[in-house]
Amino acid sequence: MLVKLIMLTAFGGAFLTWFLGKTSSRLRDFLAVIVSLAVNVLVALSYGKIQEIHWITFLDLSLVLRINTLSWFFAIAIQTVTTLSVIFSLTYMKGKERVDFYYLMMLLCNAGMLGIVLSGDLVSFYIFWEIMSWSAFLLISYNRGPALAAGMKYIVMSLVGSVAMLIGMLSLYTNYGTINISALAALGASASTGYMIFILILFFVAFGIKNAVWPFHSWLPPAHSEAPSPFSAVLSGILVRMGMYGFLLMLYVFLGVKAFLDLKLGWCPVHYILAWIGAINIVVPTFIAMFQNDSKRLLAWHGVGQGGYMILGVSLGTGMGVVGGTFHIVNHTSYIALLFLVVGAIEYRTGGVRDLNSLGGLIKKMPVVFIGALVGACGLIGLPMTNGFVSKWLIYKTLILDGHPFLAFAALVGTWGTILSLYKFLHNIFMGQLPEKYSNLKKAPFNMQLPIIIFSLIIIVFGILPGIPLKLIGAIGSSFGFESPGINIGGIVSETGTLNTINIFAAFLVSFILVWLLFRAGGKKVDIPQDNSYAAGSHVPRDKYHYTVEFYEPLFRMIKPYFRDFVDEFYMQLVKALEWLSERVRKVYCGDLGIYVIYIVLFLSILVISKIGLKLW
Repeated sequence: MLVKLIMLTAFGGAFLTWFLGKTSSRLRDFLAVIVSLAVNVLVALSYGKIQEIHWITFLDLSLVLRINTLSWFFAIAIQTVTTLSVIFSLTYMKGKERVDFYYLMMLLCNAGMLGIVLSGDLVSFYIFWEIMSWSAFLLISYNRGPALAAGMKYIVMSLVGSVAMLIGMLSLYTNYGTINISALAALGASASTGYMIFILILFFVAFGIKNAVWPFHSWLPPAHSEAPSPFSAVLSGILVRMGMYGFLLMLYVFLGVKAFLDLKLGWCPVHYILAWIGAINIVVPTFIAMFQNDSKRLLAWHGVGQGGYMILGVSLGTGMGVVGGTFHIVNHTSYIALLFLVVGAIEYRTGGVRDLNSLGGLIKKMPVVFIGALVGACGLIGLPMTNGFVSKWLIYKTLILDGHPFLAFAALVGTWGTILSLYKFLHNIFMGQLPEKYSNLKKAPFNMQLPIIIFSLIIIVFGILPGIPLKLIGAIGSSFGFESPGINIGGIVSETGTLNTINIFAAFLVSFILVWLLFRAGGKKVDIPQDNSYAAGSHVPRDKYHYTVEFYEPLFRMIKPYFRDFVDEFYMQLVKALEWLSERVRKVYCGDLGIYVIYIVLFLSILVISKIGLKLW
């Protein structure tokens, strides 16, 4: 009954929030937070429970809700990100139009994601998948204008994925006579190689589009750029990762470990092909992020790149790789959502400014937001004492031990690119001189600071004590059939090496204390005006915080002729071709009755001539 209660609260709360918004905005805001917190509590209470219940009959098919270790892991991540984003929205959305509609779609999208991970059959999965997709489309398009184009791009690609998923579902039902995921898991390994590849391709399209896997990535940067920032945190943090949930279901529940690792396309193992797709997904988007001046678009490209690490870890087909890839999902959820909320707080206080070259010096005005940005950037890069370090360490170690030096190098190159682009992100927003127009800038409101603080703590706590989530993730790996790595509170213990993040933290703490004592023993600091600074011996003009404001511009000029997203260009050419074809077809429907009669006569004439021709033959 707990699973039903979760879904009833999530869906019922969404519509009740919308209804109350028609009478009182305060009641609406209060209820949106209460509903989110209530669902969070219900999901938390379901920890450790294994349930599978019938919830409705649809076209003589028994639809099932279930909860297990894998679904709970994703459900708690979904609800945590949504709850903190709703709290952040209380101030961010104040004074905007259609706020009732915004909260309805936000909570409905959340309920759809919960339904996906709690579905025990493919029909339920598909229904909730569509609820999530259409709610996300309406939220991406919320600001209208350019946001409508971004939303249309997203929903068209989502519809392609939905059609592919529907074909796959119908094929599975036709072949096995069931839509129950548990029953399909027992039958999937017996399928022929050709059929396995056919199903895998269909679901790869469906889940790859949602996960923004190359070459299905082109919808994500504009969608993140145009969506309201609290929803961008949900979109990049967890909604996109519903594709990873689908991949885990397909690869290790339906196919199973042995069948997946034995699957080959010609002479090449399928899991190796997926690993290389993940590597491409890491390198290319990460370096594209370097040249972005829009802060949200920069983070959006990193959302594409970080998905590559997840694909790479999960597709390797080893216990440590799957644990690392799965852990990276929840890590990404925390630091990318944190960074989008940081950008949202800056947008709110600066009147919507996202251009990195128009900011600077905000560390003095928004210290909590700066700390959140720093912690989020460190997590995204994968520095020690952050959760991103642990998951990347597991992936790197798997690549090295399994003898994949080129894949390991690609992952390392992605980290270099992440450092370069996030240095630009932090420097251009927070360092240097504060422009005169922001001299009276206020700190972010408390309800914006609170989610930033909580996400920052999650990143650090899971970086120092990674055994807390790894124990659960190890159990997920064991349910797939992998041997669980030796997990303790401080990391991993194995014959090939040990990761103890508590020792790393202790070493850092001692070093920090020594450095602090050294600085305390020195002379007192002297405050000087911020415009009394020099670069290469030359005075820095007031309100221009640094001469290197246009980071990487010389490099960008050199590569600009080659700096093109060929995949996106292909899609746009395809759209133009379809528009041309549609225009030609449209002219057939001219509205003239006489022309329609001629069409009928011509059609009948062709039939008669064909019939005569066949008789003569």
